[in-house]
Amino acid sequence: MAKFLADVTVAVHILALLLIGLGGFLAWRWPKLIFVHMFAAFWGILVNVTPVPCPLTALENFFRNQEGLGDLPGGFNAYYLYDTVFPRSWLPAIGIIAVVLVIYSYVGVYHRWRHRDHHEDARAHAVHLG
Repeated sequence: MAKFLADVTVAVHILALLLIGLGGFLAWRWPKLIFVHMFAAFWGILVNVTPVPCPLTALENFFRNQEGLGDLPGGFNAYYLYDTVFPRSWLPAIGIIAVVLVIYSYVGVYHRWRHRDHHEDARAHAVHLG
């Protein structure tokens, strides 16, 4: 059971990383999601630039230890991503791309928020034929 729970934790961790990187774009469709994304982005930065441990990594390590596997060597990113999904040397470029994506998505959220009244007025006064 602990192995299964460790695997579920890995899946949730991957989804959390996708939310951190791309969640701002989801807020274009669901604007209130921006607050969830802001927290996730803040947390992602915090655990990567300070010694604050990621709770998902700690949870996976807990389940791994239940199975006698020990902690992830180097943490989640080092174990699953670096030199597996992408070379470690790409980290600076990936960091820049992630920041640009988040900024762009937030600009889009702001733009949609700024123009929301105009679109709502247009829908309210639309003429439907037939």
